[in-house]
Amino acid sequence: MYYYSPGENAFFPEELKQDYIRAGSFPKDTVEVGDDVWLEFAGNLSPKGKQRIVGTDGFPAWGDIPPPTKEDLISAAEKRKSSLMQIATAAIAPLQDAVDLDMATDAEKALLLSWKKYRVLLNRIDLGAATDIDWPDLLQKPIARTTVSRLLSTVTLTIPLSTRWADCD
Repeated sequence: MYYYSPGENAFFPEELKQDYIRAGSFPKDTVEVGDDVWLEFAGNLSPKGKQRIVGTDGFPAWGDIPPPTKEDLISAAEKRKSSLMQIATAAIAPLQDAVDLDMATDAEKALLLSWKKYRVLLNRIDLGAATDIDWPDLLQKPIARTTVSRLLSTVTLTIPLSTRWADCD
């Protein structure tokens, strides 16, 4: 058996009721519900496009997930942009090292240029238009998809198995 709190829209197992009471965290508005109610609303995934809500009768029910707000969309876009910038920066670093040390192949130079262009395009994105962002695509806009695949296959680092880290000083 479980207890359901409409105020918290949460379930509490009967076995832990006394622990919740001792901790002062057992809601006063709880109602007893059977395992079948817990299983439907907490033990399984919610139906597609639905979320658990408090029904008009005070028991759990399924309600439509509201569409994201503009703030939600902007926040998600900020996270995506940040993640993509980190990926681009991580890809640029070793390629830039190769160029700086005059060790870069033509393929590495081309790949570095593509990553840098991609990062500039990412940086220019206006997140205020969170519903209509034209995200740059590294594999299509800066250079062709097949070229990137070919270039990536040439950029490898090989360290002989006999190399010890102490030998790298």
